Amino acid sequence: MNGFKRLFGGKLMEWIDIVAAVVARRHSNHNVTTVSVDRLHFQASAHVNDTVILVGRMTYVGKTSMEVRVDTFIEDLSGKRKRINCAYLVLVALDENEKPIEVPRLLPQTEEELQEWQAGKKRRALRKQRDQEQF
Repeated sequence: MNGFKRLFGGKLMEWIDIVAAVVARRHSNHNVTTVSVDRLHFQASAHVNDTVILVGRMTYVGKTSMEVRVDTFIEDLSGKRKRINCAYLVLVALDENEKPIEVPRLLPQTEEELQEWQAGKKRRALRKQRDQEQF
């Protein structure tokens, strides 16, 4: 917590990275490493005594890379949740020599998953464009 009794953004970023890695490891069945954080959006703060809930889900899969969305919520005593953060992370699966390895495909099952997949495909194209432009 910082001097204003709010959760440090850096601590939340650490938790987000851990959740994304768990999601990616479960999908790939391999060790993973975080390549980038794409769109980390702080919408509100978590304060002392807030219950913080992080929920991660796979949104897009390339050949060796995976995009994971992590939503962060604060939850009150009634169980009502308010989203305070949303982040997209890109992780790569690694073989035993720490080289990128192919990962299983992701097959969207619902309309929401399909929309997230299509958005992930667009985010991937934008990341590649930024890399080429060194921006």
